[in-house]
Amino acid sequence: MKLFEYQAKEVFRSHGIPVPPSVLVETVPEVQKVLGEIGLPCVLKSQVLRGGRGKAGLIPFVRTEEQAVTEAQRLLGSEQVPMLLVESAVDIDREIYLSVTVDPVAATALIIASAAGGVEIETLAQTDPEKIVQEPVDITIGLMPYQVNDLVYRLGLNGDVAKQTKKVITNLYAIFEAYDAELVEINPLFVSKQAEVIAGDGKLIIDENSMHRQKGYERTRAYYDSDMEFEAAQEGIPYLQFDGDISLMCAGAGLTTTVYDLVNYEGGSVANYLEFGGPNYRKAVRAMELCLQNESKVILMVTFGTIARADVMAEGIVDAINRLHPDRPIVTCIRGTNEEEAVRILRAAGLEPLFDTEEAVRKAVAIAKGAC
Repeated sequence: MKLFEYQAKEVFRSHGIPVPPSVLVETVPEVQKVLGEIGLPCVLKSQVLRGGRGKAGLIPFVRTEEQAVTEAQRLLGSEQVPMLLVESAVDIDREIYLSVTVDPVAATALIIASAAGGVEIETLAQTDPEKIVQEPVDITIGLMPYQVNDLVYRLGLNGDVAKQTKKVITNLYAIFEAYDAELVEINPLFVSKQAEVIAGDGKLIIDENSMHRQKGYERTRAYYDSDMEFEAAQEGIPYLQFDGDISLMCAGAGLTTTVYDLVNYEGGSVANYLEFGGPNYRKAVRAMELCLQNESKVILMVTFGTIARADVMAEGIVDAINRLHPDRPIVTCIRGTNEEEAVRILRAAGLEPLFDTEEAVRKAVAIAKGAC
């Protein structure tokens, strides 16, 4: 689960990592109200779960109240920005990159740092890899003081800035452990002209499998790009929204991804990715309801059930059709356990069962293009 910046900074603050003064707001009048508290100049930071906010114009720097109001109206007038973090500007001298993540190959934690902060670390790794410092940490032992000292030395820091950065690294790793994090990142970590080290941004991604231990983080509508994604998440159905013509309703994440690729290879486009296999294979009615909320031209159903039986999925599909009366064609390729019964059920409902995934994809693409 990826937290919003304001949530990550709340965690930072509670663990002794300095952050700029800030206030979370949802309306333009609130922005005007908090300017007296935050002061000018300040930064209006769109609270959205995506990278590249600065490049997308979602983090404007404002010097006057008039600018703040204009930018707040622009940002909050967009459906994509539900709230803003109004944050004091920092008098920046330089920027550092700092993160703790997981190295799945080595089965360790991995601290990544660079004195060239504020840039895309992936690009820097390709163009100037020598500017990136990495320190693996044995999770069973934890971060040792000598490792922190070595990191700061390799970053070329000294004096009070080095001392403050050591504390930030130590506390950042403590957050990584306490929050079962996949990633905790500060980019940039500001060094101000007053020689203060401050977290300019914050990212915290919690392992989904540990959410039963991480109380207090509820997925609200703000975490999702569309109503359908939010509704699907409440049902526990993996769902991604796109803008194509073919709604995918498939069983199995790997199979769904494969079908997505096949649709693109055939020149089609996907309206949504929906995976109703595993524990969700009896949720055909709810899955079809989600698909029908799209303006797609056809629903493509491809499943391969072993434990998730093909006949049960076929029964669910027919039940969904009888209840929802879909207004677009449906292409089915339902394979697996009790497949013969699944075929009988589909044919009795007037559907044509297909047995080859690529054939089913070609047919769906042809329907979407109006070829059949």
